[in-house]
Amino acid sequence: MSQAEAEQVRSRGPLWTLGLLRSEITTLLRRHRTYALLGVLAAVPVLIGIAVRIETGGGGGGGAGGPDGGAGPAFLAQVTNNGLFLVFAALAATLPVFLPMAVGVVAGDAVAGEASSGTLRYLLVAPAGRTRLLLVKYASVLVFCLVATLVVAASALAVGALLFPVGEVTTISGTRIGFGEGLVRAALTALVVAVSLTGFAALGLFVSTLTGSGIGAMAATVGLLITVQILDSIPQLSGVHPYLFSHYWMSFADVLREPVHWDDLIKNFQLQGLYVAVFGSAAWARFTAKDITA
Repeated sequence: MSQAEAEQVRSRGPLWTLGLLRSEITTLLRRHRTYALLGVLAAVPVLIGIAVRIETGGGGGGGAGGPDGGAGPAFLAQVTNNGLFLVFAALAATLPVFLPMAVGVVAGDAVAGEASSGTLRYLLVAPAGRTRLLLVKYASVLVFCLVATLVVAASALAVGALLFPVGEVTTISGTRIGFGEGLVRAALTALVVAVSLTGFAALGLFVSTLTGSGIGAMAATVGLLITVQILDSIPQLSGVHPYLFSHYWMSFADVLREPVHWDDLIKNFQLQGLYVAVFGSAAWARFTAKDITA
């Protein structure tokens, strides 16, 4: 980049950056692929709710979650007693595979997709600046993380309220809280799940800077997800489990304890921050030094 172009980039203010971010988010959310991903995610709570309704006939059959209740089973057992629990059950069902796969597709395509379509060089000539463009790309992926999580939660809440009774919420500690506070806990849970995906999103963005093939980057990112999930399930590798980005994902269940257990939640946030710092820096180093020819 010439000195004149560098001066032009520096002259661009925050409003121009926000405009670039808005354009990136709008483009992302208008893609047919994004609609398809969000549609699949929204369908998961519907299928779970219908399956539970058919299995139980709508009758209350779930007991109260105990102090040691697991995330998925404890939430699913409570759905017939309170439809709000479908939110937690749906997040528990989608977080291991469906949500991160969707994020992996978007993150893997963020830079490599532009390169394969021939628009990356145009974006840099604009000029957007490589660092600014990379930050905007990552921010748009984070927005998708939040939108995808909220789609699952909103779909589950609507289906749960339609098929099952709602009211006071029995926490997995055995205590009862009001429905309003239960909604707050559900919203907080969705936010925790979205934050849990930030480290994987940074990893996917780094992979996206390594290749000019969008499909290849998406496949590699999803492949890394599957590999890490397998490693996290092998007891003999327990020593490395706390360093895998997915290890504390299910800690969101601690939000529904009374009081909230923060230990694993904080470990999860710290781990995601570490992945964002390491792979975000690696993505920046690779992208700023990369020879853009397309």
